[in-house]
Amino acid sequence: MGENEQAPVPVPSQEARQWAMFCHFSAFLGFVFPFGSLIGPLIVWQLKKDLDPFVDEQGKEALNFQISVAIAFMISVLLMLVVVGFLLASLIAIGALVMTIIAGIKANEGQPYRYPFCWRLIK
Repeated sequence: MGENEQAPVPVPSQEARQWAMFCHFSAFLGFVFPFGSLIGPLIVWQLKKDLDPFVDEQGKEALNFQISVAIAFMISVLLMLVVVGFLLASLIAIGALVMTIIAGIKANEGQPYRYPFCWRLIK
């Protein structure tokens, strides 16, 4: 191989892609109960991270993003005292919803997804 050529990345199995997608979509448990958006990805990732490196990577990414969203929501709640927090919370909710859907679709296609604006605490 030449200097600039990379080895082709193997496509994850259908099962691995499905579990990676579930890591992202499990964040929607936040609509069902408090902190579900954090607990869902954490549980799916912990149960299936050893299945495939792709599931491990996407599970960490989903959990890191949901932690970042939770922190941003806490800040926006504080900013509701000066009214701007209401707009900020709405923008965060819409952005998180859209990016979570995109990430789940990409994971199901076998493409690794990296969330923008994400604080990666779990390496």
